[in-house]
Amino acid sequence: METMDTKIKKVDTLPIIKHYIEELNLHNLFDTYVPNNNGFEISPAQVLCVMTMNIVAAVKPLYHVDEWLTDYMDGMAESVEHAGKYNDDRLGRCLDVLFNADRHSIMTQATSSAIKVYELECEKIHNDSTSVSFAGAYEGSGEGAVKIVHGHNKDGHPDYKQIVFGLNITEDGHVPLSYQLFDGNQADVTTHIPNWNGLRDFLCTEDFIYIGDSKVCSTDNMNHIAENGGQFITIMPKSRKEVKAFHERLKQGESIEWEEGYEKKNSRKKGKLNIFQIYADETSKEGYRIVWVHSSSKETQDQKTRERRISKAEEKVSELAEKLNKYKLKTREQIEKAVATSTKGVRELLPTEIVEEKTVVTVKTSPGRPGPNSKYEEREHVRFNLQWHRDENAIEQASRTDGIFPLITNAQLPSVEVLQTYKKQPFLEKRFHTKKSVLEVAPVFLNKSSRIEAMMFLYFIALMIVSLIERNIRKEMLVQEIENIIISPKNLTTKTPTWNNIRNYFRNVHLSLITRGTEVLGSTLKGITAGHRQMLGLLKVPEKAYDNLRDGWWVFCFQ
Repeated sequence: METMDTKIKKVDTLPIIKHYIEELNLHNLFDTYVPNNNGFEISPAQVLCVMTMNIVAAVKPLYHVDEWLTDYMDGMAESVEHAGKYNDDRLGRCLDVLFNADRHSIMTQATSSAIKVYELECEKIHNDSTSVSFAGAYEGSGEGAVKIVHGHNKDGHPDYKQIVFGLNITEDGHVPLSYQLFDGNQADVTTHIPNWNGLRDFLCTEDFIYIGDSKVCSTDNMNHIAENGGQFITIMPKSRKEVKAFHERLKQGESIEWEEGYEKKNSRKKGKLNIFQIYADETSKEGYRIVWVHSSSKETQDQKTRERRISKAEEKVSELAEKLNKYKLKTREQIEKAVATSTKGVRELLPTEIVEEKTVVTVKTSPGRPGPNSKYEEREHVRFNLQWHRDENAIEQASRTDGIFPLITNAQLPSVEVLQTYKKQPFLEKRFHTKKSVLEVAPVFLNKSSRIEAMMFLYFIALMIVSLIERNIRKEMLVQEIENIIISPKNLTTKTPTWNNIRNYFRNVHLSLITRGTEVLGSTLKGITAGHRQMLGLLKVPEKAYDNLRDGWWVFCFQ
């Protein structure tokens, strides 16, 4: 007679993720657009759902997904879909099928579900792009796939090939609405018109404000949006004539009548305020409103940055002075080039002079020992020295532009609201941080560009799920007037819980199974506390998502 045994299976956050996948109807969307036409033993929709769960929960390369699954689903009382069958070959084949599917329609319907189910506001949409880097040859691309090539790498790896990942998020909860992949050498400035057109077609309206970085600030981009009934807010680059002219006026001592903007607590320095002032009496050459902003914290930061650069340049020039007249620093041209490199960015603030010291020496030109018939000639010997100093007047003039940056817009909003709207742009950077750190989008352990492109789609879906989870818990905390929530076994609290906090908090939740051979006699959920149940309520995940778990709970039911 077979004896009874106890088996432990991990649960942690997977029921939460599964709930959100089902709320968005993603499993049925996958089943509709990626049908099992090839007669796979496990449907591609099930595989893609599991891959999405893996990315959100504990991202692993394809060849380790089956190992990860063994902690959750090892085939106990499961006849077909057990962990060992989720090998890298099967996952790769499903990525191939996903690449050939209508991913745009899946994205559109998934986003529509998110807007409807969670009542997302889409009046203000932020856009930005980032690099996804790849170390390797990646020669050529699959037909119709994005090209992995060298380009302007925003990760600081100019030697890596890349693709460009563009993302649109709502201001409401910073939830991704759509994404685009571009070839690695695609210039950002050329992406905004097709991206804005795509958003207009998806939302069936142009009545939203498009917020982006300085690459939006081209005449073609701004005019296209404005002429088609849209609104934009962006920052003007320093290269614009209007910016150079305004800075020069400030340096020459022109007084500006700044208006009171608003105050905000400094997120990096406790107890300090960031005070914003506004000047909005000018327009650009295209006729759009320029909103000049002065930020007290940026002013302090600019001062420190300038001092750091000057000090670093002084060190480099001092080191350079000791190396003069040797090797490749013997001519004025060589020294001028080295000085320009050492003082880059602060040349006007740290004037450096190359001083020549000429001496005349008598040199014997005839052979042999000196004698009455020896011949001599005088030769000029040149040595170079460096002299430098801080130009305090130039530094003081430069300081008059500290803390100032220009926004440009055609939006019919008060200037203060224009600034407050643009200041939400850093939240998009945080979404990129989530994608690259929490979801670990890089490195990507794939060698086919078509599979990489399909995998980026799953990362977008995963990022949407994470964003909705964070939005829901924070929004519900406000509704219930909960200022802090305990987020760790050590009773640490936070006002803004993140997905990483939630993931760590649920890491010890598991399912205890009583088995006899391959038969499951009973199961008990362990590790769930009152704190976990409170968090489920804030996440709007029904408790039955955990309480009703049975072996095989992770298999999706398709309509």
